[in-house]
Amino acid sequence: MSHDTSPLTVRKLTVDLASGFDRHWHGGDAYRSMYYNALSMSFPVGEQSFIDSVRDTMDALPNDARYDKLRADIAQFIGQEATHRHLHGQYNAQLARQGLINHWENWATTRIQWAKRRKLSPVYMLAVTAAYEHCTAVFGDGALRYDRWLAKAEPKMRLMWRWHAAEETEHKAVAFDLYRALGGSERQRVLTYLYVLFMFAVESHAQTINNLWHDGTLFKPRTWWSFTTMFLGRDGLVWRCTGPMLKYLSPSFHPNRHGDPQLAEAWLAAHHAEWRAVR
Repeated sequence: MSHDTSPLTVRKLTVDLASGFDRHWHGGDAYRSMYYNALSMSFPVGEQSFIDSVRDTMDALPNDARYDKLRADIAQFIGQEATHRHLHGQYNAQLARQGLINHWENWATTRIQWAKRRKLSPVYMLAVTAAYEHCTAVFGDGALRYDRWLAKAEPKMRLMWRWHAAEETEHKAVAFDLYRALGGSERQRVLTYLYVLFMFAVESHAQTINNLWHDGTLFKPRTWWSFTTMFLGRDGLVWRCTGPMLKYLSPSFHPNRHGDPQLAEAWLAAHHAEWRAVR
């Protein structure tokens, strides 16, 4: 069941991605720009898969008032993910105009279609969603907590990524709570997460390398120095994300016991002029 959380809000962000953005929008840094671009490439198909997984299982919740809040959170989760999907679709359209090729979307689509052909359990697909939601929540917490992660980005790109981070922080427990409410096993939860971590690591780097190839910066020393500092430097991803990622393996894990929801609340309050509530 959900622990105490703030009610979820579906928001529309006031940001213009249709006008485009610099190729190296992250402070002129090719590696960081192409890594974040790779993440965006996975989101439209990924977010739709997450939406489908909760829709396919939510009706199995017992008809019990204890689950009323979870049902309400699921509806808002779907709304938030739909807005993410739409905005990252616009983002990715700009990347295509810049000559980048989205392979990650094809890889993910192939896996989803394979799962449908094999008629894999809807609860298994929900376990996949819960696993990815923890990954995005860890990155989201970092994007809000560590200013250097996005400090040099173009303002509208920094706005978009931190808005996404705040909403991922807000709804990080929804798929997990639904999985638990439906009796999903610990063994499946942990094994699925290990699989998701492996696929995320492989595909995020493969897509980033492909982006750098098309960008013409793959073999530049500056690119790989940026890789080193991004992952191993001060507030690097290895130091800041490994511990929180591994906590998912604990039998006592719950998403709301990790991260700081006040980071999202504070950011959304400070940037209230940049978004409006849809519902």
